[in-house]
Amino acid sequence: MKDSVLEQIGPRLRAARIKQDRTLEDLATRTGMSVSTLSRLESGKRQASLEILLPLTRELRITIDDLIPAEVPDPRIKPTRSMHNGVQIVRLSPPGSPTRTFKMTYPARKTMPVQRTHDGYDWLYVLSGRLRLMLGEKDLVLEPGEAAEFDTRVPHSMGSADGKRVEILSIFGPDGEQMHTYTHGTEGQE
Repeated sequence: MKDSVLEQIGPRLRAARIKQDRTLEDLATRTGMSVSTLSRLESGKRQASLEILLPLTRELRITIDDLIPAEVPDPRIKPTRSMHNGVQIVRLSPPGSPTRTFKMTYPARKTMPVQRTHDGYDWLYVLSGRLRLMLGEKDLVLEPGEAAEFDTRVPHSMGSADGKRVEILSIFGPDGEQMHTYTHGTEGQE
C-alpha cells in the first residue's frame, strides 16, 4: 500500500502542472530545480521528498494531501436488525447516510396498521409476497418486482395483501427512518 501511494505522487504532480497549463521548464525555473529532476519525479524515476515537494506544492498552490490519494474505506456495511410492530427491519445503509435503505419483512397477518403521515418521500420495491399499500383513499396491491414512490404527507400504511409474509426494500430520508423504525412509543405505526 505504501509503495502504491508513493508511486502516485509523480503522476498527480504532473496532472496538477498540466491542469495549470504549466511547462516543465517554467515550473523547474520557478522552484530552482532542474528540468531533469522534475521530469524524473513526475515519471516515478525519482523518489519524492519533502525538500523537493514543498517548493513544488507552493508554486502550484496545492497541498501535499492533493498528491496523496485518499484511502478508500471498506464499502461493506454490517446490517443491523430490529423489530418494529412485528415488522423485521434490516438496515442496509451506514448510519449517517443521507438516504436510509432497509429490507423490511412484514409478518403474515391480515390486519393493517393505522394510516400515518410524516415529512418526506418513501420509495419501495417488493422482493417477495404481495404488499398492500393504503395511500390516502387508494388501496393498492404491489406484486414482486413492482416499485412505488410517494409523498409521505399523504396518509399511508403497508402490510400483507393476502395474510402471507412480504419482503420489501425501502429507501427514505431521516424523517421516514424515524417514523418507520423507531421502536419506543410508536405502537400502531408501520
